[in-house]
Amino acid sequence: MDSLQAAIIQARFGSTRLPGKVLKQLTDRSVLSHVIERCRATRGIDTVCCAIPNTEDSDGVAREAERCGATVVRGSETDVLGRFKVAADAIGATIIMRVTSDCPLSDPDINARVLGLLAAEGADYACNNMPPAWPHGLDCEAFTRSALDRAAQQSSDPYEREHVTPWLRTQAGVKRAALPGPGGEAASMRWTLDFPEDMELFRAVFAHLPAGPAIPGYDAVMAVLTKHPEITAINAHKGDRGLATMPKA
Repeated sequence: MDSLQAAIIQARFGSTRLPGKVLKQLTDRSVLSHVIERCRATRGIDTVCCAIPNTEDSDGVAREAERCGATVVRGSETDVLGRFKVAADAIGATIIMRVTSDCPLSDPDINARVLGLLAAEGADYACNNMPPAWPHGLDCEAFTRSALDRAAQQSSDPYEREHVTPWLRTQAGVKRAALPGPGGEAASMRWTLDFPEDMELFRAVFAHLPAGPAIPGYDAVMAVLTKHPEITAINAHKGDRGLATMPKA
């Protein structure tokens, strides 16, 4: 089988805290559009796929993903791990990079470094958040197709099925690699969309980012926030990462 490195973005309309968040406008286009663009710009990614629930309320998300040029695969709303498996099967992915659709500042360079680490270490799974060391919203995971297949076959806990990678992050026998990050204050920042305050932060950040064609990454965003610390304060009181640390086994 030829190698195909795919970015698979999980996206849906439903959200307890902010319904329809991935379709909200950020600059002149949707949040989802920004995420797809940044995945497409990641070195080594051959194709971008959106794995979207087969529920009626997410039909608009599917249409937006297709409009942005992503392949769309529909699957279970609650079994997101199963949805990823269906998507990987449909597009023939051999390496999968996972990001979520509520992260419009996803950094193509950091994503590429995670992909490169997976290959360089001969790992089954690589990420940049074990332990959390980058702003929440730059989270990236990459794993082999065989690792995804094992997880889909052996994961039985509903939490594992809903959150896709807990089995890969904790199971003995899975070879893992972690990309280090800056840590410190950066690791406590929220660059992900769950609350209205998060959207307010994104709009403030994007208003200060340099115009294209280059996609502004981590360094450009941090430069804005260093100059305008009041922006970071907009959503500093919201949310908790709750991410796992690298298992010792």
